[in-house]
Amino acid sequence: MRKGFVLVLIAAFSILNFCGGDGVASGSKNTVVKNGDYNVLLITIDTLRFDRLGIYSDKYVKTPNIDKLSERSFRFTRGFAHNPVTLPSHTNIITGTTPLFHGISDNSGFALEDRFLTIAEHLKSNKYKTGAFIGAFPLDSRFGLDQGFDTYDDNYGTHNDLELFFVERKAEKVIEPALRWIRKTEGKWFCWVHLFDPHQPYLPPSPYDMEYSHDLYSGEVAYTDASLGRLFDSLKASGEYENTMIIITGDHGEALGEKGEKTHSYFAYNNTIHIPYIIMIPGSAGGEIDENVAHIDIFPTICDVLDIDIPDHVQGESLIGVMNGKSKKNKYIYFESLTPYLNRDWAPLRGFIQGDNKFIDQPIREFYKLSDDMSEEKNLIASKNGGNLKYELNKLISGLTNKDKLERAGSLDPETQKKLKSLGYFSGTSKKKKKVYTEKDDLKTLLPLQSKMLEALTLHQNGATQDAIRMLREIIDVSPGYAIIYTHLAKIYKENGRTDLSVSILETGLEKNPGEPFLLSKLGIFLVENREHKRAIDILEQSIILMKHDPESFNYLGVAYYKNGNFEKAIENYKKSLELDNNYASVFNNIGSLYLSHFQSSKDRRSYDNAIVNFNKAIEIDGRLYSALNGRGAAKYFNGDYSGAISDWKKAISVKSDFIDPYFSIGIAYLMKLGDKGSAYEYFKLCKDKFYDRLPEKEKERLERLLRESVN
Repeated sequence: MRKGFVLVLIAAFSILNFCGGDGVASGSKNTVVKNGDYNVLLITIDTLRFDRLGIYSDKYVKTPNIDKLSERSFRFTRGFAHNPVTLPSHTNIITGTTPLFHGISDNSGFALEDRFLTIAEHLKSNKYKTGAFIGAFPLDSRFGLDQGFDTYDDNYGTHNDLELFFVERKAEKVIEPALRWIRKTEGKWFCWVHLFDPHQPYLPPSPYDMEYSHDLYSGEVAYTDASLGRLFDSLKASGEYENTMIIITGDHGEALGEKGEKTHSYFAYNNTIHIPYIIMIPGSAGGEIDENVAHIDIFPTICDVLDIDIPDHVQGESLIGVMNGKSKKNKYIYFESLTPYLNRDWAPLRGFIQGDNKFIDQPIREFYKLSDDMSEEKNLIASKNGGNLKYELNKLISGLTNKDKLERAGSLDPETQKKLKSLGYFSGTSKKKKKVYTEKDDLKTLLPLQSKMLEALTLHQNGATQDAIRMLREIIDVSPGYAIIYTHLAKIYKENGRTDLSVSILETGLEKNPGEPFLLSKLGIFLVENREHKRAIDILEQSIILMKHDPESFNYLGVAYYKNGNFEKAIENYKKSLELDNNYASVFNNIGSLYLSHFQSSKDRRSYDNAIVNFNKAIEIDGRLYSALNGRGAAKYFNGDYSGAISDWKKAISVKSDFIDPYFSIGIAYLMKLGDKGSAYEYFKLCKDKFYDRLPEKEKERLERLLRESVN
């Protein structure tokens, strides 16, 4: 591998709690040197607060690896995100444009269109090899950020749409394949590593769970820093670390109860949009810089450092001039928090930062002077002309807005409206946003409802499910447009075996929110779970028109067709799902199950081969997908490989010990095919001890008979 310079970007979510105005590097000893042979390594750490990096504060946690790297860097004290949400923030970084340009304003219901240029595409056109290694579901390839990457490794595990939390993998499990890719890649490369650990829920591994038992969030940060240490050590061992340019920035922080917000994605105070921003360049001593900078400045800075053209449409500004002692030209930073607006029809939150001024546009407006109030305790709006501030914001928005039409799930053509109306989930027009928002729609006014939702979910996690259900239903009574509450309730009912209530609550949600595509998709999915396959097909066929970028809906539509006996339509929809997300383990498992069923009935060797290929692909992506292990075991069994079948079934049990089917299957294989009655009895007995009360009467009788046969 050619030993070039390496550009490292570490994106970390943050909160900056110290002050500063526009300024230049205090410790710079020389100018930034451009080099077209630098490699690029981007590391983004999800939900990392600024005050959890030791280079900025030693109050909470030790981060020696990031700190050591930062000491040789330009350290920006005034870095800002444009969004407090994962997908939009990373899209801002990857495209160098704001949500007003690329159209991504939330995690749900959006995907980056192919027409937008990513930094990976731009570097690839300049002869770079490109790879990304993703830690969690919000950056899955289905959302479009894989554009331009030769390798987009989002093998974090199988996302289950019925789960309350995002699927993720630990930092070390993301870094391992990234290092393998770096070592084997010849020529110039761009590698992006995304680490999700500090995101809720806070579950640091040992020893950090004990050391930070009083502050598990900080424990996640300490673990992440240690994992990065192994990455940096590997670069040092290969001789590349000393030729490394490092950029440390953030995409958003975590409020941790400040301003009444427990996590992020609601307000846009500095605890969730003021981010760490650190740049290390070979040959430069670095220093502290008090200039305002933002996510969109990363793309052009990379281009400038590599001495390649900055695309004309990029809205950010290269920071090389600032690092060389000049002032930034663009003094305005746009920000927004639109999740509550998009999903609840609460007042949209937008604003700008300019110098020491921060303006938040809500029905109850806010203005802060950041030079002496970085924690935003003193709202000075009464002393300002709100109309002028609003004019400045509108002018900024107009200048940043993409004039071409931006797509989003939910646009309804007349034919779709007609079909939805016939299904009873559409009133003739889709739900419209309000034209005027008043103080009762302000996020500060509605914060108690947000807090109540989070409290209810915490209660459910801790086993107080009935209290959680009661609280969530109380929220619906007050705010029936709070669409996500219906899905939370549906998932909780499903976890408790009440799929009928899951369907019912989603139907209620659609009655209150006619034509809401997110709810329509979830209703179709839960109908499949409830085995109402014909009805599910009707709903999901309309859902995929509204949410054409959603592989989940295509997958479940495939399941519904398969269960309804239409194999051709099932395969058609599975393939469409894989076109949107070619790393979707559950779809490969479902295709394997379809071919297995055909093999059982026809003994067609091609069906067996297809089943094994797809089960293998599912397991390769997610080795803990127990249903794929179970399916592959069945395929091997029907092909006469009884030992191989038993091995897979045992693996399925090791992943999910309460999965009943493999216990039966292993016992039968031992008893009927291998003649090992002792082993058969062991598994039949385990099945009885663990699951007897859950079995239907006929299965109980069958189990008793098999137990008797195993001892005779």
